[in-house]
Amino acid sequence: MTTAPARVPLEVYPGEIRRALSDLAALLGTDTPAWVVGGAVRDALLGRPVTELDVAVRSGALALGRMLAARMSGAFVVLDEARGMGRVVGPVQVDLGDFRAATLPEDLRARDFTINALAVSVAALVADASAAVIDATGGLGDLAARRIRLCAPSALSDDPVRVLRGVRLALVPGWHLAAGVEMAARQAAPALVGVAAERIRDEIIALLAGSHAGRGLRMLDGLEAIPVLFPESAAMKVTLQPAPHRFDVWEHTLRAVAAMDLLVEDLDALSPWGPELRAHLAEDLGDRLTRREALKLAALLHDVAKPETRAFEDDQVRFIGHELLGAERALAVSRRWRLSGRAVALLQRLVRQHLRPMLLAHAGTIRRRARHRFFRDLGDDARDLLLLALADAAA
Repeated sequence: MTTAPARVPLEVYPGEIRRALSDLAALLGTDTPAWVVGGAVRDALLGRPVTELDVAVRSGALALGRMLAARMSGAFVVLDEARGMGRVVGPVQVDLGDFRAATLPEDLRARDFTINALAVSVAALVADASAAVIDATGGLGDLAARRIRLCAPSALSDDPVRVLRGVRLALVPGWHLAAGVEMAARQAAPALVGVAAERIRDEIIALLAGSHAGRGLRMLDGLEAIPVLFPESAAMKVTLQPAPHRFDVWEHTLRAVAAMDLLVEDLDALSPWGPELRAHLAEDLGDRLTRREALKLAALLHDVAKPETRAFEDDQVRFIGHELLGAERALAVSRRWRLSGRAVALLQRLVRQHLRPMLLAHAGTIRRRARHRFFRDLGDDARDLLLLALADAAA
């Protein structure tokens, strides 16, 4: 008995995606084939929302991208001139790239993970309202098994940023890394030092946007990627803390990020402020980083300077000034990852001020003048700082 090939119906895509596909098909005409690949196919098959497109063509992706950007009244950004990769930024984001090999099946086999090596024809989607899935690597079977498997043994060494992408995919409940992926990730991790900062930034932001960022950072640490991406972690791991802390600085930090995961996923627990906080945290700070993800970064960075400030005073361990030096270290990390100016300013302020809510609480009754100074000094960032203080305390 022959099994019918899997198909993706056009109707599963939201209106702005369908319009982008229609514009693309009109530009391509009947002589130039193109395929939707990667996450837009994977997520459509899984019933997940699709918010952006990846498109592969045999050649001419940059010229096609410029024409599509003009048609969509968007902007076009060249991501990699040599490899023919570009991005349309408009009502919907569309990444376009030339084939990595001579044919579509070979191109798919040169990708990262089998569940991302699935393709559907743009022409068929638009003309027939559905398209058969082209699967050159067994990705449909891995999709059914919820398995993250490499397209080829060299997939991670060919492009080390894929280590971060694999962890992000594996964080979805029920999914797992296939045998051999962890070893390949550890071998590829040192080469992350040579990956463009903007690509690292985009993957980190995508990880933080999920609901298990704390677990993702822990996984990346186990795969030996964190020492490359965030070398400050080495000193944090060997810096012990006195009571009321129970953990070293690094373990406390991971738990603070995990606490922030829980907090931002259940803002209604902070009734009646849940809707207001949700809207506040959705504010875009640039480069697709919102206040929500910035809070998780603040949790990662808030104690980054404790190793440098650890000292004994009156026979007690102190970290005097770690919040001030920490703001400087947060600036350095933010610039390393090419974060936007608004994100950098917010992170510096949160790290510099992260002790302030605790100090107010220790003072006993919070007087009206102190409360006024707090909100005057923090402005719109006061909400963020109070949420950071909750996650810090929980950790």
